[in-house]
Amino acid sequence: MSREVLSDGNIGRFCIEEVELDNGHRARFEVLYHPGAAAVLPFLDDGRVLMLRQYRYPIREWMWEVPAGKLDPGESHEVCVVRELEEETGYRAGRIERLGEVLTAAGFTDERIHLYTAHDLETGTLDRGPAEQIEMHEMEFDDVVAMIERGEIVDAKTIATFTHLLLRRRASA
Repeated sequence: MSREVLSDGNIGRFCIEEVELDNGHRARFEVLYHPGAAAVLPFLDDGRVLMLRQYRYPIREWMWEVPAGKLDPGESHEVCVVRELEEETGYRAGRIERLGEVLTAAGFTDERIHLYTAHDLETGTLDRGPAEQIEMHEMEFDDVVAMIERGEIVDAKTIATFTHLLLRRRASA
């Protein structure tokens, strides 16, 4: 019925929309339309994984997460994941594997994050943005799972990535 664009920025377009639902009721929604993102869990040759500890300004905390980033205009999630891996870790992937996807918070955004693993890593070019405060850590896969179990990792895309991998491993066992 109506849409008011409050902001159209780097993260996406934030709108207030008034709509008529299928049941005939009218509703008002605040929606962030997001271009989408891709996340990747990089595996080292010895089976360990690369995890990031990154300062996130909106929550004023450091948090553990897998490398990830927003799709650029016209960019596929496959291209995005390869680009973000190199920018944030300094590694290029010889091979990527798709795991699935996750909707981050469907109650207010259409953001969809595509989840991947990266293998056969080669040295590339680290190119973090000036506002990115990131530490990179090489960790055992099971140690990261234990951190999730203890509640030390609360990042949704990271938990979803590990869940997809654990379910895939269980299915092939």
